[in-house]
Amino acid sequence: MSDQNPCLTCGACCAHFRVSFYWGECHCAGGPVPDDLVLPVGPHLVAMRGTESRPVRCAGLLGEVGGSVRCTLYGQRSSTCREFEASWSNGQANPCCDKARAAHGLPPLTPPLQPDLAPQRVA
Repeated sequence: MSDQNPCLTCGACCAHFRVSFYWGECHCAGGPVPDDLVLPVGPHLVAMRGTESRPVRCAGLLGEVGGSVRCTLYGQRSSTCREFEASWSNGQANPCCDKARAAHGLPPLTPPLQPDLAPQRVA
C-alpha cells in the first residue's frame, strides 16, 4: 500500500454499513460524537445519521464514494469507525472493507509490494 491513505479515495464503508455504537460515546454523555448526528436504534445503541436505513451514507461523509472523500468529524468519530481498518493497513485483508468496496464497484485493495529481500551479489 502506498503512503497515501486508501480511505481518502474510497469511503465505501461509510456508504455501506450501519455505524452503531454505545450511546455513551455521544457528546451528551461526555463522548466525542455530536448528538445531532446520531439516532437511537436500541436501548443502549445509537447509529450515525444516514447509516440507519438504505441507501446508506453517513452524515459525516463528504465527497464521492470511490473519488476524493473525507470524514467531516474524523476527530469526533465513534469507536466503530476508529476500529475499522482498510484492507492491508495492518498487514491483513479486511473482508468487510472488501465487501463495502465491491458493493460500490470498487476492486479490493491489494497487499503492499514487498521489497526484494534476496541478497544482492556484489561484482
